[in-house]
Amino acid sequence: MTAPTQPGEPAGRIDYAKTLDLPTKRLILVGVLLGLFLSALDQTIVSTAMPKIAQDLNGFSLYSWVTTAYLLTNTALVPIYGKLSDLYGRKPILMIGIVIFLIGSALCGLAGEPFFGNLFGGGMMQLVVFRGLQGVGAAALGAVAFAIIADLFEPIDRPRYQGLFGAVFGLSSVIGPLLGGFLTDQVNWRWVFYVNLPIGLIALAFIYSKMPRLASGLQAKVDWLGAFLILVFTIPLLLALTWGADGNFAWTSPTILGLFALSTVSLIAFLFVESRHESPILPLSLFKNPTFAWGALARFMIGAGFLGAILFLSLYLVQVQGVSATAAGTATIPLTVGLIIGAIGSGQLASRVGRYKFLMLIGLMTSALGFFFLSTLNADSSYGSVITRMVLLGLGLGPALPLYTTAVQLAVKPWEIGVATSAGQFFQQMGSTIGTAIFGAVLTAGLTSNLSTQFAAQAQANTGSVAAQLNTIGTQIKNGTGGTGDRNAAPRSPEQIKASFDALRANVTKAIETGDAAAIKAIGSSALPAEAKAQLTNIPTGGVPAQARPAALAGALSGVNDGEKIAVASARAQKVAFADTISTIYRYAIIVAIIAFLATLMMPNLAIPTRPKGEKAAPVHVEV
Repeated sequence: MTAPTQPGEPAGRIDYAKTLDLPTKRLILVGVLLGLFLSALDQTIVSTAMPKIAQDLNGFSLYSWVTTAYLLTNTALVPIYGKLSDLYGRKPILMIGIVIFLIGSALCGLAGEPFFGNLFGGGMMQLVVFRGLQGVGAAALGAVAFAIIADLFEPIDRPRYQGLFGAVFGLSSVIGPLLGGFLTDQVNWRWVFYVNLPIGLIALAFIYSKMPRLASGLQAKVDWLGAFLILVFTIPLLLALTWGADGNFAWTSPTILGLFALSTVSLIAFLFVESRHESPILPLSLFKNPTFAWGALARFMIGAGFLGAILFLSLYLVQVQGVSATAAGTATIPLTVGLIIGAIGSGQLASRVGRYKFLMLIGLMTSALGFFFLSTLNADSSYGSVITRMVLLGLGLGPALPLYTTAVQLAVKPWEIGVATSAGQFFQQMGSTIGTAIFGAVLTAGLTSNLSTQFAAQAQANTGSVAAQLNTIGTQIKNGTGGTGDRNAAPRSPEQIKASFDALRANVTKAIETGDAAAIKAIGSSALPAEAKAQLTNIPTGGVPAQARPAALAGALSGVNDGEKIAVASARAQKVAFADTISTIYRYAIIVAIIAFLATLMMPNLAIPTRPKGEKAAPVHVEV
């Protein structure tokens, strides 16, 4: 074991970066990467299968809770696991996390099976509870994995390996939707959870057999009160933000205000307790470290911008480009490709030049440029132009994944790496949640205003009853009595609308001229107004009498033609309104990127300690 070399360094600390040989490090790295891949994959693979799951388990009312339960436990426990890994070692905490995650995965796959009966009230609620359990395990994977890089590798080598970890998240966002769609359609949705089991067991085998404890040497009592208070602060805050953004409760409702109040009181109590505990869950002294403090602010902003970019880009692709909700996950692959290139490339470059700050600043400037070009998207932008913007944004966001973690790990004591790394991740995840809630509120408010404006514009371009109907729709939306449409459903193209109304015209003609039963049935399931459908579905056998037929046919076809004009105008209004609203969101995202840039500018420009030329530490035996 190495002797203490820094003030306050625990006497039992081992420098694993110098004592482990490279082949062993790489085997450990494989296990950790597989574990992290599990956590990242689970966030993308499940979303593709959710419509089928909700249908099979009869649980559309709990649809969003499947994601919310995972988010709550995953985010809230990250700083706690980071501290525990400093106290008890990375290996046991990581293995416990993987085991919990795999148990949760198996139970998610079994949700709704007959032998569970009416446990928790039914299959969908079972899935919600088991997803929460999955989040408990996934929090350990995310919190500990990035800290292990600092344990295994010397500072000069860390960025290139942190870049690999960042690339795992990008890769999972490509594989997840594809694999989720394949398993759901070709096998069974339960396998989107069961697929975690073999990967997780392989990861456990690597970690158990090759990884040492990776203990920091700290000997202290666990701050259980601080752990409890951070949970009581985080969970109500995330619930309030999620429910407010989803529209389940008004932002000024007693429920939302009560959750915010509970979170605020818990935060004040948490800060009081942390300032007095000998080994706090989140040492407040870290905020005196300018790299940690400014880095936390930058990562908070990056979290808001990153998730917002993906969510609202997917919405743009669905509502404006006409991509299906399922295909939207794969349609963002160009963003992912840019992200992977940016993460790996910046990590490699930082390790070569021994500096990282200039790469972070270049990345954020590129992100701001990407957000600017995204803010210029409109209803008629081609998918090719969207691809260019996605790649640019991905290249800018990529360096954030490895380099901020590297910066924090260089700035804190080796035995604080676990808590500092997980705290940075916690701030990024909180930024994602808060940013999504704020951007969601901007979307709701902006969409209502823009839809009303666009329907009024379409009314001006038409005349007669068509204009009157479009004005009525716009007024209803403005007054809050009209809907804004299904955000997950791709709007119909003008060609699709024309085809459906051509078929309707043919059915109306058949019904009036011959009283064709099949045509009358088709009219009954069409999108015509109820009054028109009632008239056309009550046509007598044999059709309208010959003498009244021309007038009846002309009147009915005139109504169908007006209906087609209204449908085309409505689709155009919706398309333009969504494009304008999402462009506005990206203009706000530019501000977020600028704040992250300024915070990063305030960080010290630390050099990465280099390995003296010719130095190569001899590996020694350590405990496994």
